[in-house]
Amino acid sequence: MLLETDRLILRRWHSSDIEPFVSLNADPRVMEFFPATLSRLESEAMITKIEKKFEDYGFGIWATELKEPKIFIGFIGLNVPRTPLPFSPCTEIAWRLAFDHWGKGYAQEGARAVLAYGFEELSLEEIVSFTTLGNIRSRHVMERIGMTRDTKGDFDHPEIPTGHPLKKHVLYRKTRSE
Repeated sequence: MLLETDRLILRRWHSSDIEPFVSLNADPRVMEFFPATLSRLESEAMITKIEKKFEDYGFGIWATELKEPKIFIGFIGLNVPRTPLPFSPCTEIAWRLAFDHWGKGYAQEGARAVLAYGFEELSLEEIVSFTTLGNIRSRHVMERIGMTRDTKGDFDHPEIPTGHPLKKHVLYRKTRSE
């Protein structure tokens, strides 16, 4: 299963994705709005969990590569969060791209294809996205792909320690009818 856009291929993960994914997750610029960068073992474990979710749900977070040149740039896809959240059960759209590929519209382009897949192929009624309050870049992507902030849905992320500056999260939603 893969999705294609004008410039991107969203596909299942390959062993050749490990090295660039480890580098992406070790970059403090990319991981600015996460509690910490990830080690090699944590990145490898994340790929294993992502692939397991494809088996469990029939969809997941796709490795994302440029069509030309054919290189891995990160991920874009759908996820069922493992941690219960105030609005669970839910399906979220998520993305993480290598820093060198920011500002080129790739996140929006891939996310639009993923939203279409989620609504048209999976018949999802709603897709959510969330991030820490200060992650303005991701919030702009959410808005540009037609998601709306649910201010009543803002929450303290249960996996972030109390008092941590990333604890407060904002919630965005999009329904199939929108």
